[in-house]
Amino acid sequence: MAALTEKADRLLSEPNIVHLATVMPDGSPQVSPIWADVVDGIIEFNTAAGRVKEQNMRRDPRVALSVVDRDDPYQRATVRGRVLEMIEGDEARAHIDKMAKKYLGSDTYPWYRGETRILVRVEPERCSD
Repeated sequence: MAALTEKADRLLSEPNIVHLATVMPDGSPQVSPIWADVVDGIIEFNTAAGRVKEQNMRRDPRVALSVVDRDDPYQRATVRGRVLEMIEGDEARAHIDKMAKKYLGSDTYPWYRGETRILVRVEPERCSD
């Protein structure tokens, strides 16, 4: 595991939009904007079951993330890593509420419609800024 740089840790800890790249079955990239956070050097984010990014990560755990400062887009960091685990259930549901608090100031995720939420944990392997 590579440690996140101080800048990457700060940018991921703040409510900045992160772009997640996963690998499609044909090897082409797929990119999605996500909400993310860092816990003890591990990047965490949330998705719903059945989404393309979820399917891609289950098949190929390699991912890349790019984050820019919401106030200064020239402050950025990139991370390459691997999915460590994908967790469903109460922990994933609590995590999307945590992300709603961070990004929206809302105690609960306002767009929850009963879908299965998945908490994804990524171990950084390479980081640059």
